[in-house]
Amino acid sequence: MTEVKFFADELSVTGFEISGHSSENCEDLEGKIVCSAISSAAYMAANTIIEIVRDKAQTDVDDAYMRVKVISPSKTSRDLLEGFMLHITELKKQFNNRIKITTEV
Repeated sequence: MTEVKFFADELSVTGFEISGHSSENCEDLEGKIVCSAISSAAYMAANTIIEIVRDKAQTDVDDAYMRVKVISPSKTSRDLLEGFMLHITELKKQFNNRIKITTEV
């Protein structure tokens, strides 16, 4: 199961942490698709915030792990992170047994 933790303050989402795999084994095609969807969306959000919006962020990436915490997020970064959260929430509706979502304030 892939766990997605969102970091939030009193205004909105400020970052996220993703860990684990959605696939049960090498033959689990649906799990691989879910992992790919989450990973692609996460990289798109992170790269846009850091390279396009140019907000500073603390990042850490490893196998089956990604953490992005935006320092003093702009409105644009907050909107992107809200969009990413919506995307993951909608994926969870389709693949409930493969994604766990939590929020840390």
